[in-house]
Amino acid sequence: MSLLEIRQLKKSFGDLQVIKNISLKVEQGEVIAIIGPSGSGKSTLLRCATMLESIDAGDILYLGESAFKADKDGMPHKVTGAELKKIRSYFGLVFQDFNLFPHFSVMKNVTDALIHTQNKSKEEAYDIGRRLLTKMGLSEKENAYPFQLSGGQQQRVSIARALALNPKVLFFDEPTSALDPELTSEVLKVIKSLAKEHMTMVIVTHEMNFAKEVANHVIFMDEGVIAEEGTPEEVFGNPKSDRTKAFIKGYQ
Repeated sequence: MSLLEIRQLKKSFGDLQVIKNISLKVEQGEVIAIIGPSGSGKSTLLRCATMLESIDAGDILYLGESAFKADKDGMPHKVTGAELKKIRSYFGLVFQDFNLFPHFSVMKNVTDALIHTQNKSKEEAYDIGRRLLTKMGLSEKENAYPFQLSGGQQQRVSIARALALNPKVLFFDEPTSALDPELTSEVLKVIKSLAKEHMTMVIVTHEMNFAKEVANHVIFMDEGVIAEEGTPEEVFGNPKSDRTKAFIKGYQ
């Protein structure tokens, strides 16, 4: 059974169809990089997968459990109650703009959900938080506030926050797009270390060299469809479609 399966997904905003009948599977331990031009639907696909957007058709399943239920007219709606809480426990999401609470300390940002959604004691949550902040190279920053951190440090805090809930799959939406090159490298280093630990990840990125190095499966999206997919060697080294060739050439 796949950890995540997306079946015939469609999503429109008004008259603009952003996702056109996309299907994909994510297996345990897999690192999928999603690349493509701006406006191709990459971030919308992630937002649908993490239930931040409704969907118009199709299904999204985590460990075989549907995240959406069809109503009497066949329209899919997000599950509710205990089902929703369970589905959400399967994934974490790291945003491109960090989304940290500015009035929370680093430690409170990392542990607040542990305490209030997983009912961990403060002591247990802080133990988890300290372990993750050490892993992120931020052990001395637990009492700092987001405004006191660099962008790279803030992004590493957001990764620690996502990992704290022990998700089965971690989504990244352009995790370095808000960072300058020097800070980008420290965030990519953390993600590479997670890949070596066989963390299941789906990463929307414009960092082609990073995608080539960290992913074991690459998806190239264009105009709301998966235009090409395969191993990094296949997609970057021997792309089949002219559109993929042109896109990759533009980054070389």
